[in-house]
Amino acid sequence: MSQPLAPGSLAGKRALVTGSSRGIGADTVRLLAEAGADVVINFRNKAPRAEKLAAQVRELGVRALVIGADLTDADSVGTMYAEVEREFGGLDILVLNASGGMESGMGEDYALLLNRDAQVGALQRALPLLGAGSRVVFVTSHQAHFIRTTPTMPEYEPVALSKRAGEDALRELIPDLTERGIEFVVVSGDMIEGTITATLLERANPGAIASRRESAGKLYNVGEFAAEIARAAVDPIPEDNTRLVGDTTDFG
Repeated sequence: MSQPLAPGSLAGKRALVTGSSRGIGADTVRLLAEAGADVVINFRNKAPRAEKLAAQVRELGVRALVIGADLTDADSVGTMYAEVEREFGGLDILVLNASGGMESGMGEDYALLLNRDAQVGALQRALPLLGAGSRVVFVTSHQAHFIRTTPTMPEYEPVALSKRAGEDALRELIPDLTERGIEFVVVSGDMIEGTITATLLERANPGAIASRRESAGKLYNVGEFAAEIARAAVDPIPEDNTRLVGDTTDFG
């Protein structure tokens, strides 16, 4: 397990975490704020949760912005970044955590739209706010990261393929990011206990979580995985720009 960030180690830094009104994103915000970073809490439709989180982290003495934005809507994303620039002046850490694709009632192309196109758009539109020395963290799963070599559950395959497509598209931007002095890292985790995705997978395929837990020996929970994401925002970047969290024995 990673060591928590030292209090004050991110003092003066400004961080935005997409999809951070709950779950992994919310815990990542808390950890960054506990280390002294000013934070932007982004949500799509959970405003009360986002406001509650903001109130909690402000008690730590940091600034917190709550901004609703649909990452699949370019205008919405543009408005979000305009507010960030107005209030914070820029960003030092961008965590691309928001993802989806298993929700009911969405179009067939929604997973690709959110997990690939929206991720690239969110990063490209953030470039004017990201100076030299800033860092971008993309959050994914082993089931997606290794989808080309290791099959996953049929219920999750469309999401896994779309997230891998998003990862590939973001990696193509690494040369440009490097030229700008912006660092980039992918954080890939095994199935995470207590997430919406795990709940939906369990509903579609009862026993899936227990089966994966038995195979891996341990599954990270939301807080443990968030700690790895927070560390990825400050730790040295691995040579392949990839931080693997949890067991990878069955992947490759």
